[in-house]
Amino acid sequence: MPLVTSKEMFKKAYDGGYAIGAFNVNNMEIVQGITEAAKELQAPLILQVSKGARAYANHIYLRKLVEAALEDTGLPICLHLDHGDSYELCCECIDGGFTSVMIDGSHHPFEENIALTKKVVDYAHDHGVVVEAELGRLEGVEDEIKVSSEDASYTKPEEVQEFVEKTGVDSLAIAIGTSHGAFKFKGEAKLRFDILDEVVKRIPGFPIVLHGASSVIPEFVEMINKYGGDMPGAKGVPEDMLRKAAGSAVCKINIDSDLRLAMTATIRKYFAENPSHFDPRQYLKPARAAIKDMVKHKIEYVLGCAGKA
Repeated sequence: MPLVTSKEMFKKAYDGGYAIGAFNVNNMEIVQGITEAAKELQAPLILQVSKGARAYANHIYLRKLVEAALEDTGLPICLHLDHGDSYELCCECIDGGFTSVMIDGSHHPFEENIALTKKVVDYAHDHGVVVEAELGRLEGVEDEIKVSSEDASYTKPEEVQEFVEKTGVDSLAIAIGTSHGAFKFKGEAKLRFDILDEVVKRIPGFPIVLHGASSVIPEFVEMINKYGGDMPGAKGVPEDMLRKAAGSAVCKINIDSDLRLAMTATIRKYFAENPSHFDPRQYLKPARAAIKDMVKHKIEYVLGCAGKA
């Protein structure tokens, strides 16, 4: 089975009241943990690569890892560029075999965001690739994405119809209270479902995306802190809120921080218990298993996409 776009995935997800997990990948063990979980549960997948991941692992290596996952699982898998920050980067990924790209022009004024997004859409659609864009800005830090609380902004529902119509974009990431990174909320998490509902009224049937949607699973934060870490106050998006969003128009939920926390916590624990070991296979094996278990949990209890492959 070849790589697929997210178009058919999103149509089924919208109609079925569930979301597809979009998991960021950086190396072999992360790809394996995610895809082994999805294979067991027969769930469709979006594997996404950031600009930073491409710089770290090399575009070709990551693409070949995803192609190996396709051969191993037989699942419908979409390979997506996460937070593309330029037309040139999006084109490189389109030409390099990605089936979906995100152009993030949310830091530009509205009209400039439209112009940049349309330029990417025109090129992508000519090559059979789908495009995600963003309106509103999420607070937080992820790779090279750094947005302060002062610069963050909710999506304006009154802009979404014009944006979608003028750009021809295939899905839209909106800002309703999620944020990038592990330190998301100073108090109780509150997602603006009123904004989501208003967006849905203005672009009915259109697939919506949530970025910054890791739950920052307390088990992993506690493990990191127990074995020498310093993460006081790390707090993510409650999973019941994400499940509610997945039951609405949200068809894609991005998960990155929870993958990093699962891997890091497990490796810290391993070295605390086995300080003299130095074989990477020994500490990466339990890290991969932790990622697999966490992704299975997300698929079954948060995304609701088990058995939808």
